[in-house]
Amino acid sequence: MAKRVFLTAGAGGIGRVIADSFLAEGAQVWTCDADESAVDRLPEGISGATVNVTLPDQLDEWLKAGIAKLGGCDVLINNAGIAGQAAPVEELDLDEWRTCLAVNLDAQMLTCKAIAPHMKRQRRGAIINLSSTSGLFGVPFRAPYVAAKWAVIGLTKTLAAELGPHGIRCNAVCPGAVEGDRMDRVLKAEADARGTTVEDVYHDYAGGTSMRRFATPDEIARLCQFLASDAAAFISGQAIAVDGNTETYHSV
Repeated sequence: MAKRVFLTAGAGGIGRVIADSFLAEGAQVWTCDADESAVDRLPEGISGATVNVTLPDQLDEWLKAGIAKLGGCDVLINNAGIAGQAAPVEELDLDEWRTCLAVNLDAQMLTCKAIAPHMKRQRRGAIINLSSTSGLFGVPFRAPYVAAKWAVIGLTKTLAAELGPHGIRCNAVCPGAVEGDRMDRVLKAEADARGTTVEDVYHDYAGGTSMRRFATPDEIARLCQFLASDAAAFISGQAIAVDGNTETYHSV
């Protein structure tokens, strides 16, 4: 039977690459995205709805519709995320802090809460939560994002312990800097916060990895495919970085 994959923020960026990779292996993909026009452009085989994941009612309706359409869920991938405010701690705005945590953390809890009973009944399932290398290190001027991504790893390890006896695995994928439009915006925001250039920030990020480059979206998608597969049947509770081995956030 084809895998039934639920994926948040799957109509663009890294999420779309993940969605396409599962579609290519024959999975049924149910996704959502805040970008209505991107949802309208989804190809045959990937379907979903426009959803603001910070609104629990919208998220719940999307999950219920997916269960009704696909008859269940084998793989849940929590990909929705935003960069959050880039600023010194004394300049952080509380509303922006809360929004960052709502998208990056609260939405993951809500999807897991809703999907867990279905996976328990079928005695199997794989949950993949997108954290970040920022969930393993502190990063100056990125407190909201870093706090949320550390919390995602804590949520992942807790759910792995809680759901493991029911045959459900839960792992976190921790991308480093990933090529694409979103990372371009992050570099610009951090450059502004630090009073430096985008080129300098890029050099710090890439130069701080052993591989001296950014990840590609395909590399993130391939790890998600592996963690959802039978080849990873005994892998749970892990936070796995796809970052070329981050040595430091500032090149030496």
